[in-house]
This record gives sequence, structure tokens and C-alpha cells, in this order.
Amino acid sequence: MTKDAIQTLTDEALVEAIVKTNDTMLFEVLYDRYASMVYNKCYGFANGVDEAKDLTQDVFLRVFVKLASFKGKSKFSTWLYAFTYNHCVNYVTRNTAKKFEKKSVSSEYVDIENIGEDVDSTREFQNMRVGQLKEVMELISPDEKMILLLKYQDNLSIKELADVLDIGESAVKMRIKRAKEKLVLKYTNYKKDGKSI
Repeated sequence: MTKDAIQTLTDEALVEAIVKTNDTMLFEVLYDRYASMVYNKCYGFANGVDEAKDLTQDVFLRVFVKLASFKGKSKFSTWLYAFTYNHCVNYVTRNTAKKFEKKSVSSEYVDIENIGEDVDSTREFQNMRVGQLKEVMELISPDEKMILLLKYQDNLSIKELADVLDIGESAVKMRIKRAKEKLVLKYTNYKKDGKSI
């Protein structure tokens, strides 16, 4: 297969070819397509550039090993988003004992009004500035942060989330609802304590 022919393959066709052949040259094409996206996601959980680069390399090593588990229920990019977030969440969870200090995700891409759409405290969210949202996002668990970012930063649908997380749609809705409620609670407590966010 020529280099031009490889470049025109869809992600899904490329994954299929990589799984069949274990060809690292084909994997490089996939890497080139998604390296910056994965790095940006990792940077949101990392403590600096070097750590984000290491996390990115880890993600792609694990993706290469786990590619056969991609079943095509969702787009490859959706699967990779979730895979990256899961890896980062596990990394952060393992490092909490070391008082791992996470850098904020670039929350300016999170739709603040939509994030509060079905929470009683919608007004709270609309009153939160981007800087406040960034700070409060760091106070919830990595799992809660992950599902909110997948939904509101990466704009995954409930169905896509159900597919990539391998849970039912009602479970996805419940997790999102709980994560948003936790976010409102953390924000409210911060305000009560008189801390400036």
C-alpha cells in the first residue's frame, strides 16, 4: 500500500489494518492524526509539559496494545478520547497519595451554560466565570471530571458516552447528574467559606 493510499484510509480502516498486521508504520499514521489531541487532553491532567509528554507516550503505547478491543461501536476518535481520559484518571488516582497537583484543563472550551442545563442550581453555573469553573473542576474526583469533560468539552452524546464507557445510557445520565451536583456543591461551599476562586 502506498503512503498516499494509507493517508486516505479512514481511522477505522487504519485500525483494522494495524490489528491484522501489527504494522508500526501504519500506527505512525494514526499517531500523527491524534498526537496533539491526546497531548492536549493529557496536559489537562499533568503537572507540566514533560509529564504531559510522558502521559501521551503511555497512552499511545497502551492504545497500540489495546487496539483490538476497539469494536467500532463509536468513532475511533471518540474511543480514543475516552481511552485517554481513562488513562489520565487512573494516573491521577494512583498519584493522589503523592499530593499530585493537577494543572487545570483549558475550561474555556467547556460550555458553562449547558453544563448546568438540568441541575437545579443552573443560575450558580451561569454566574461562574471560566476561572472559577477551572478551579472547582479540580475539586471533584477525576472520574467526575472525566465524564463532564467528555460531555461538555468534547461534546460526546449520551449514546457515545454509553458506548465508550460500556454502561447504559441511564447510567451515563445519572453519572453526569451526580458530577454536576457535586460541582455545584463544591462551588457553593467555596463561596460560603469566603474563598475567592
